[in-house]
Amino acid sequence: MLRRWQDADGRTYVELGAPGRPMLLLQPVPEEKRVKNRLHLDIVPDDGGQYDEVERLVGLGATVVSDESRHPWVLLADPEGNEFCVLPPH
Repeated sequence: MLRRWQDADGRTYVELGAPGRPMLLLQPVPEEKRVKNRLHLDIVPDDGGQYDEVERLVGLGATVVSDESRHPWVLLADPEGNEFCVLPPH
């Protein structure tokens, strides 16, 4: 589940999660990325496979940075260059 909304000040928020699951809120900022992120997200899909999730995220604007067979994860980046990994389901 991905929802976007704006508060009374016009700030945009993104909500990730599903009912009954931990929620993650992302708040875009006007400054450009200048250094490596201090936070790295690993995503483990509940349904479907790892590559189904990678394909879905690429369809939403992510790009594949690295997909090496020696690692169990696929490294992606969002449209702003923030990197995250998609791991195989447990």
